[in-house]
Amino acid sequence: MLGGWKAWGPLTIGAALALLLSGAVRAAPVPANVWAPAAAPRHWSFPRDHGAHPDFRTEWWYFTGNLAGPSGRRYGYQLTFFRQGIRPKPLEPRNAWSVRDLYLAHVALTDPSGDRFRYAERTSRTGPGLAGASSAGLDVWLLGWSARQEGGRIQLKATTGELALELELEARKPVVLHGQGGLSRKGAAAGQASYYASLTDLSTRGRVRVGAGGSWVPVTGTSWFDQEFGSNQLSAGQVGWDWVSLHLSDRRDLMLYLLRRADGTVEPSSSGTLVEADGSARHLPLSDLSLAAVAHWTSPRTGARYPSRWRVRVASAGIDLELTPWLADQELVTTASTGVVYWEGAASGRGVSGGRPATCEGYVELTGYGGAVGGLF
Repeated sequence: MLGGWKAWGPLTIGAALALLLSGAVRAAPVPANVWAPAAAPRHWSFPRDHGAHPDFRTEWWYFTGNLAGPSGRRYGYQLTFFRQGIRPKPLEPRNAWSVRDLYLAHVALTDPSGDRFRYAERTSRTGPGLAGASSAGLDVWLLGWSARQEGGRIQLKATTGELALELELEARKPVVLHGQGGLSRKGAAAGQASYYASLTDLSTRGRVRVGAGGSWVPVTGTSWFDQEFGSNQLSAGQVGWDWVSLHLSDRRDLMLYLLRRADGTVEPSSSGTLVEADGSARHLPLSDLSLAAVAHWTSPRTGARYPSRWRVRVASAGIDLELTPWLADQELVTTASTGVVYWEGAASGRGVSGGRPATCEGYVELTGYGGAVGGLF
């Protein structure tokens, strides 16, 4: 079946991929234990480790940012590339069309002044001119969308009829390793973890376009780059997660995630990372942080009920913030690619950090509220 994907259209590929990931269809099943586990701290080498890690089943490169145009008009963006391993080695190594991985990508732009949220998705098998990623450094592409590092700068590009972005990012802080030396626990089982690294503070400039026939707008701002890879992140009892990344006005950066269980409790391995203004970082255990929903929004499309305003607290860092989305509706229904319904959006807030008044901007991701997150994660 996979050998014929070259000729299929995006929607057909997405429908088949959704079945594949859900377990309803399996082509040449591969035992899970043939993929490398994220089981112990690893030796990292950057910028090489911003490239692909094909020994692991799942990998994603995830960019978000808060931008502004010349008039101060705000824009939020997300660009994510996923690599999903189908088999550890292609069936025919000498055949460039022999499928080993599938690639998926999502792009979104938030324009709160115009009350607009637009997103698009793409899916492709690997193959010449279609999709792929280098293992030598950050260079991932999918049907014309791309994220590439050239020297010290990262170039992002994604264009559709409804939205487009062309951005250049440059790091102002060093790479941050989350968890224990980059090993981010997702549960107690052996190998139930991912390797997780970030560039949390990236100066950003470029241009964006929102809406069919819209004009390009020059923008500047700050971005966040996450990269994760692993082979066995979630357990059957985990139904989704709430994830937050924030840039604070005192130049601290904060990431936290809460994994939700089916019984309504939070997975004890949930955690966070605080990055100081000088780039130093420390792990935050679940006991030191809180993400509490104080309002909700219900999607008119899917009926999913999402948290829509939050109180974020980190006791040891004197952080207490109230966070509000730029738009209530920043939901992505990705039926043509991952088959997952999730909420991903720009947000900002105010409160205190280090005991002093502070503001913040960033992104929030909410999964599992509109159905199962599926086999991709």
